[in-house]
Order: sequence, then structure tokens, then C-alpha cells
Amino acid sequence: MNIIKEKFKEGLAVVLPIAILVLILNFTIIPLERALLIRFIIGVLLMILGLPIFLIGVDIGITQIGNLTGHSLARSNKFWFILFAGIIMGFIISIAEPGLHVLSGQVDFVSAGQISRLNILLTTALGIGILLAIGALRIVYNIALDKLLFVLYGLIFLLNIFASPEFLAISFDAAAATTGAMTVPFFLAVAAGIASMKKDSKAAERDSFGLVGVTATGAVLAVLIMSIISRSSINVADLEYTLPHSDSVIGPFLQQIPLVMRDVFYSILPILAIFLVFQKISFNLDKKAFRTILKGLLYTLIGLILLLIGVNAGFLDVGSVVGYRLATKDNTPLLLSIGFIIGFLTILAEPSVHVLTHQIEDITSGYVRRPLVLAALTIGVGLSISLSMLRIISPKIKFWHYIIPGYMLTLILSRFTPKLFVGIAFDAGTVASGLMATTFILSFAQGAAGAVEGANVLVDAFGIVAMVTLVPLLTVQVLGLIFKMKSRERSLEKFEGYEGL
Repeated sequence: MNIIKEKFKEGLAVVLPIAILVLILNFTIIPLERALLIRFIIGVLLMILGLPIFLIGVDIGITQIGNLTGHSLARSNKFWFILFAGIIMGFIISIAEPGLHVLSGQVDFVSAGQISRLNILLTTALGIGILLAIGALRIVYNIALDKLLFVLYGLIFLLNIFASPEFLAISFDAAAATTGAMTVPFFLAVAAGIASMKKDSKAAERDSFGLVGVTATGAVLAVLIMSIISRSSINVADLEYTLPHSDSVIGPFLQQIPLVMRDVFYSILPILAIFLVFQKISFNLDKKAFRTILKGLLYTLIGLILLLIGVNAGFLDVGSVVGYRLATKDNTPLLLSIGFIIGFLTILAEPSVHVLTHQIEDITSGYVRRPLVLAALTIGVGLSISLSMLRIISPKIKFWHYIIPGYMLTLILSRFTPKLFVGIAFDAGTVASGLMATTFILSFAQGAAGAVEGANVLVDAFGIVAMVTLVPLLTVQVLGLIFKMKSRERSLEKFEGYEGL
């Protein structure tokens, strides 16, 4: 019963702040059509109902499978087995990630089918799978995280030269969308499972972080490579953005039910198949544990169906309309301010962010205070949304003007930041880009871009989720440097957990 209450509170915390903001805007400066508002409320209720069920399923099902898989990979200590198993598991788990389904659908819609939903899904999942395997091998064979990240982001910067320019923002958004409520617990559990097999406890703690950040680069690399190999180029001049419109309240939900059920069933079925295979050859769980994980997968299935129906039929449309109408008011300060508030509320309400802040305070024994971390993250993400709105308003400002210098700075910082904080930082970037970022914030940006003359939705709206992920990378590493300097001042080099960071 406690876990149900806890997850229900998490669901409320994630969804309600944005829902309340929309209602305030509806009754003040942006009145919404009655049918649209009712659909939004129904969508919110479905999300509040579906998200706790989904999270419970992830906790007792997906996370447990991830931990068991990590132990199995570590015990095998065989290069080819780790590589093959990592690719398969990463691919299958990513396919089931709700954020990726939402993003791929948005890319397909905005590009008028020039970039198909299926291509984004399969390409991104394959990239995630390959990098999950590489990340697992890094932990097993003690490869330095910062060195691996330098290589991976070096490849990203190189590929960007040859890829079609509109794919850069999509690739970084794909990385952010893929590392969500389904994949992050699984990847963290895999990392913890592998690291726990190490005899050195400090090395185990250090290596339990960073896997999520490594796997995220797989999505970026995969989408960029897809662009180069297929020579994909989008004729953005022919793209016209139209606001989603429906006078029906129930119709959009009825339309989404069979589509979502089909997609979710096909997503969960491979996870079940892999679990059954591993149970036979490696896990050997007792009947109680086996049934618990099966129950978790069932909860995941049900929760995911409710969640995606609520998002697709009731939530996304409102985000687009709000963004569009704010942009048409030709009031730049208002648009930037609302963007800041949305970013601020999104991070403040994200449960994973609160887990992260407690984690940093514990690691530093209170020298880096939780309120400081939370303030830095919320304000930083709020500013990142405002900067993204500024990019939409000012066509001269390009996505790469933000993202490439930002990631170059994070890589430079990683050479000086305590190693534990580097791993936490790159994992933190993924927890910030939760469900609200890949749904409401992205649709909000698309609506704004559709209203601004000279802006293009495909080029200017995408990349906003990636901006959300960038802020924690910088914030956590800066806090790590602060902790390092404080430790030296207080002669705390032998502080518990610091040695070897």
C-alpha cells in the first residue's frame, strides 16, 4: 500500500504543476476551446492514473530484470556475451520507452512523414543498445569514463559536419527522450549489478554512475549516422505547421486506443521474451520472485497504455496551442517568462531530480547542500527553456550555438571534476528530461515555432529537450568542483567516498 501511495504522489507531482499552469493561462490570457480543455483534463487524469501504475511496474519488474542482467553480465566476464546481451537488452528496453514513442511521433508529424516514426524508433533503439553494451564493457574492464566520453562526443562533433543540419537537434532530443522512466531505472540497475561484483567498494560506487550518460550518446550517434548513410535531407521549405484541431472530446481518445495498445504490446512482448530466456539460462528465480516480475511487466503494460493515451489524445494538443497563442501575442518578455516558468516547474516536480539532490548531499556529507543543488537545477532549466524560445524568435541563433559549446565545456570540466561527480552529472542530464519535457515542453516549442514568422518547426522547435539535459551536466560538475575545493580547504582528501573520485 505504501508503494502505491508513493507512486501516486510522484504521478501527481509530475503532472499537476503543468496542469495548474495551463488552467491559470486558460482563465487569464489564453482561453482554450471547451472541447480542447475537456480533452486536456481527461488526458491529465489518465496520466495521473497511468503513471503510478507504470512506475510500480518499472520498480518491481523492469528494474529487477536490469539488476539481474547486470549480475549475469558481470559473472560471465566474456566480451562477446556482454556485447551481444547489452545490444539486445538496450534495444528492447528503448523500444518500450514512452518518451521515445512521443518524440518519434512528433518528428513524423512535423516532418510530414519525411522522417518516419519507425525509422527514428528503430535507429535510436539500436544506437542505445550498442552503447549500453560498450558502457557495460567499460565497467567490467575498468575503462575511465571521462576518456570514453571524450571519444564519443568527439565522434558526435565529427559526424555533425557531414549530417544534414536539421538532424542535430532531433538526435540530441532522441537521446533525451530515450533515457526516461523505462530505460533509466533499467540502465542504473544494470550498472549497479555489474559494479556490485567488484571487490573494491569505492570503485564499485564510482562505476555505478555514468552508464546512462554513455548510452544516451548512442541515440545521437545513431540518428546522425542514419542521416549520413541515407543521405536524408528534409525539404523544410515545404513544411507547413498546422495546429491540431478537433471539436470532438471522445473521438481522439477512441482513435488512440487501438494504436497505443498495439505499440505497447509490441514493446513489452520482447522484454517478456528476453526475461523468460534469461530465467531459463541464468536467473533461475524462485516462483515468488518470478511471478512478481511478471506482475511488474503487466503493470508496466497497463500503465503505459493509459499514460500514452492521455498524452497523445489530451496533453500534446494543449501544449501546441498554448505555445502558438503566446507567440502570436508578439510579446517576447511574456513568451520568455512563461518558458522559464514551465522549465522551472518541470524540474521542480520531477521526482528523479529530488532523488539526485539527496544523493549529492549524501555523497558530500552535507557540504553541497540539497537546496543549493535544487535551486541551481530549476533556475538553470528555466533559463534553458527561455533561451530555446529566444532561438525560435531569432532565426540567426542556431541550435548548435548552444549545444556544441555547452558539451565542449562539460567535457573540459570532466577533466577536473571528481570522477564520481562526472558519472552523476551525465546520468543527471537524463533524469531532468522526464515525461513533461518530451511531451508538453516539446509541443509548446512546436506551437511557438509555428506562430513565429521565419521560424521552422522542424529546425527551431526540436532541440529544446536536449537543452534541458545540458543544464544538469554543467551544474553537477560545477558543484563537484566546489566540493573538491572545499575538501582541500578542510583537509578532507581522505574523506569517506572522496578518495579515488
